[in-house]
Amino acid sequence: QVQLVESGGGLVQAGGSLRLSCAASGRTSSPYAMGWFRQAPGKEREFVSVISWSGSSTYYADSVKGRVTISRDNVKNTVTLQMNSLKPEDTAVYYCAAKYGTSAYSLRQYYNYWGQGTQVTVSS
Repeated sequence: QVQLVESGGGLVQAGGSLRLSCAASGRTSSPYAMGWFRQAPGKEREFVSVISWSGSSTYYADSVKGRVTISRDNVKNTVTLQMNSLKPEDTAVYYCAAKYGTSAYSLRQYYNYWGQGTQVTVSS
């Protein structure tokens, strides 16, 4: 199993930036894809970005494309989400997710392991 712990959330003004990090522990010797999803109050949890095991494949939701960059460090077992030009509609709890295997998918159903979430609040 993989355990995930997120950090880096907070309160930021519109147009600002935040960097979210997720540290994985446990059975990290097997290849695993990782990603970020978010959930706003009263809404379904939605896809933000995912990255394959090698880092060569990345996918972004249309709502964040061009403003967000996902990366990973397989030595440190971390995944990072750099978010720029933040908007009030980006306000949500952001969850790190992982699935065993090399390929990344945007559907949350593929992900077996989840962090506890970190709050991102963007004020207008």
